[in-house]
Amino acid sequence: MRHARVVVSHNAPDRSPIRLARGDAVHLGERDTDWPEFVWTTIADGHEGWVPAKLFDREQGPASVLDDYDTRELDATADEVLTLEYELAGWWWARNALGHQGWIPARSLELLDDDEGEDA
Repeated sequence: MRHARVVVSHNAPDRSPIRLARGDAVHLGERDTDWPEFVWTTIADGHEGWVPAKLFDREQGPASVLDDYDTRELDATADEVLTLEYELAGWWWARNALGHQGWIPARSLELLDDDEGEDA
């Protein structure tokens, strides 16, 4: 597993995360100006959130989901060490020392050598 030290604290947005399953029908809106790889996504029950555009079969409007995805973000404080699972669109799916999981922007992290993460 990879590890990273949080260099810029991250707070999850104040909205409920959404979960997408492969094959779900969604509606895609505009791209994010700060994170252009993400598109505003509305699911069938009306909940909305930012999702990587590469997870859809189209760029905008009605689309189908190509792979499962959860928009949950991870709250993290500076100097905290996280275990990294995988990266997608400039974000890492990570786990903290308490076992909480979610996305955190790669630009908020400093990747560590494997032995540094084990000792931290």
